[in-house]
Formats: sequence, C-alpha cells, structure tokens
Amino acid sequence: MVYTEQQMKDVAIAHRDAKTWSDWSALSAVRILRWGLDLATGYKHDKAVSLGKKDPKDAKRAFAMNERKYLIRNIFLESVAGVPGMVAGMLRHLHSMRRMKRDNGWIETLLEESYNERMHLLTFLQMAEPGWFMRIMVLGAQGVFFNSFFIAYLVSPRTCHRFVGYLEEEAVLTYTRELADLEAGRLPKWEKLAAPDIAIKYWKMPEGHRTMRDLLLYIRADEAKHREVNHTLGNLDQKNDPNPYVSKYKDDSQPHPTKGIEYLRPTGWNREDVI
Repeated sequence: MVYTEQQMKDVAIAHRDAKTWSDWSALSAVRILRWGLDLATGYKHDKAVSLGKKDPKDAKRAFAMNERKYLIRNIFLESVAGVPGMVAGMLRHLHSMRRMKRDNGWIETLLEESYNERMHLLTFLQMAEPGWFMRIMVLGAQGVFFNSFFIAYLVSPRTCHRFVGYLEEEAVLTYTRELADLEAGRLPKWEKLAAPDIAIKYWKMPEGHRTMRDLLLYIRADEAKHREVNHTLGNLDQKNDPNPYVSKYKDDSQPHPTKGIEYLRPTGWNREDVI
C-alpha cells in the first residue's frame, strides 16, 4: 500500500476502551504477551521514564534502548504478528468450504495482513541476524501462540480480532517511540541508514525517502491500518456481515473503510457506520 508522507506522519497512538468481557479478555491477553515480549527483548520503557524523572543519566545507562535492541524487539514482535491473519484466514477458508458458501470477503483481508506482517519481518532480518537464544524464543513463542490463537478463534473470533486490535495498538506505540528516539538523536546508527532493497521494492519508496526513518513510518502506518481493521472486524457479526474493506460504496467521497489510511479510524468503525 502506498501512503502519502502526511498520512504517515498523522498516525497517532490510540486506545480503544474495553467495554465487554470479550474486550477485557483480549486486553488482558495482550498485556500478558506484552510483558513476555518486554522480558525477552529487554525493553523497559516504563522503568526508564520513571527513573528518568529522578536521574536521567542513570536511566539512560540502565534502560536505554539502542539500535540492536530495537531490531531484536521488532523481529520478535513481527514473528508473532504474522500469525493471527494466517490462522483466521485458514479457519475461515476451511469453514467456507465445509458450508459450501462464500466468506463475505474476510479471507482476502486476513491473508493480506499476514503477508504484510511477514514482509515487516523479512525487512528487519535484512538488518540484524538474531542469535540462537532469540531464535529459540521465537520458535517457542510462535508454536504456543499459533495453537492458542487457533483454539481461541474457534471459540470466539470476535475476541481474537479485538486481541489483534489491541496488539496493533502496542505495535504503533513501539514504532512511535522508535521514531521519537531516532529524531531525538538517541539512535545515531540509524540516522543515515538506508532502507533495505526489499523494503524499497515492497513499499515502492520514492527517491529521497528511503531512510530508516521513512521505513519506520511505512511500517507504523501498516500497523495502524491493522489496528483499525481488526477493531472494525471485532465490531461485526462474525458469521453474516460482509467485510467492509472489500465492499463497494455508493458515494466514495464520503469517509468509509478502505485499504489505505486516508480515512483512518484508530479504534475501528462501528457496525452501524458500515453495514
């Protein structure tokens, strides 16, 4: 997906309030996953902020993130983020065949999301080679997460889409902090680092906009879109509603769900807005 520079800059941190038991279950699961991810990647932003108010130098020494730490975190994050779309798409594909009925367009969007997350992972792997410990962590996390999400999606697809929406909120938060650190001069190795060729081709990055900063803007925009899509899908009737992201609208000039981010809604579109 090609975004304008202004659209990518306008992406903001956002949070959808949990309103039902399903929402709270999804949010709690994301918080547990976030704790494990922070532990595995040495990410201690909250502690850094708290200590920074008392002793900035000590906070930087103890908790500062560097380019290597951020890359390892991103690799771990993207290796997990590529699972939900594939699992959900696969289950809906099989369900459609068993029922011998169409899926109302959901499968396409879910598989596109999974493919997009895999491209994020492949891009970061061009920039850092994870060690054996991280590879084992990714292998274990993916195995546990795939099977857990598979069972959860059979039980409650709505909760799973809300879970992914909350997970993408965390992704947007992480990439926003990386951009802030980069622009503040705390990641000097990234200041003039060029984006890998795989990223330039995939996002069709224009000349003069192929730096690490530009790459993070593109990836954050993708995550913001996944955030919106999954919160929106979580608002719909899981069995009967059509996918609003592949639907045709009578008046395209009015705000409506699209594959781009021109009408981005961070907390998702409500059902009455799109059905």
